[in-house]
Amino acid sequence: MSNNEFDSMTEEEEIEELTRREVEKGKRVSNLRNANGVDYAPWMNITEEDERNIRQQIKRRTAARRAKQVSEQDVSGSLLMDSQAQELSGGGLSYKVLGSDVELEWGTTSEEGTAGFRVSRRPAKTEDWQTIASFETWGPLASQGPNGGFYRYFDEDIGAGGWVYRVTEVDNSGEANDLCQCLVEVQTEDEQRAAMIAGIGFGVVAVGSVVAASFLDPLNGYN
Repeated sequence: MSNNEFDSMTEEEEIEELTRREVEKGKRVSNLRNANGVDYAPWMNITEEDERNIRQQIKRRTAARRAKQVSEQDVSGSLLMDSQAQELSGGGLSYKVLGSDVELEWGTTSEEGTAGFRVSRRPAKTEDWQTIASFETWGPLASQGPNGGFYRYFDEDIGAGGWVYRVTEVDNSGEANDLCQCLVEVQTEDEQRAAMIAGIGFGVVAVGSVVAASFLDPLNGYN
C-alpha cells in the first residue's frame, strides 16, 4: 500500500493496519518448519506484549511520517522546488536538541542581493507560523555577504512536542524565499530521563556481555 493510500486513512487506522501486517509477518515466520519438521523460528511467536511493542513503534513512525508530510506543506521559493533534496544533500537546516532548547544551523554559498534571514516555527500538524527571529531585529541573521556564510540560532525553552522550523531568505527588495526547514521532536523531561536510563542500561548489558565472553572464551589467556 502506498503512502497515498495511507493518507486516505485516519492516523489510528494506519497504525492498526501496519500493526496487523507486522504481526502477520511474525506469525508466518514462526509457523515455518525445516525438512525435519523442526520449527524454523519458534522465538518469532507473537505475544500480547510483543504486539503492544510493535504498535508503539509503528505509532511513533506513523506520527513522524505524517508530521513530515505536514511540514512540507505551505512552502514557497527554493523549498517549494526541492524540499526533500535539500535535506538529503546536507545543505538544509540542521538542529540539535539540548534539553528543552533547540539549536539551529544552516549555511549558504551565495547571497547576492540578500539582506538577511528570518526564522519561523509552528507546532507540527498546524499552520500557526510564528516569526521568532529576524535580521531586522537581530544582527547575527543579517547577510554575511555575496559569498554566503554559516548561521546559528538558539531557540530557548521550547515546549515538548513536534515543531517545524523554517529559514526564509529576504533580499534587498524585501522579497522572501523559503530556504530550508526541518521537523524537530522535543521530549518531555520524563521522556529524556527514560531515554537516558535506557541508554545506560544498554551500555551496562554490552559491557557485561564482553566481560562474560572473555571468561567463556577457551583461548582466553593463551594469546
